[in-house]
Amino acid sequence: RITNGVVEGINNKLKLIKRLGYGFSNFDNFKLRDLLPWVFPFKTA
Repeated sequence: RITNGVVEGINNKLKLIKRLGYGFSNFDNFKLRDLLPWVFPFKTA
């Protein structure tokens, strides 16, 4: 059985960052905030 859980997780993370990005007046700052979790993944434990 194959699931699309990984893709849905990535999509959810991108949508969350997009929602948090409202209010940024500079696209470069928004882009940096978008890329940071992918470069330095957050530890959950």
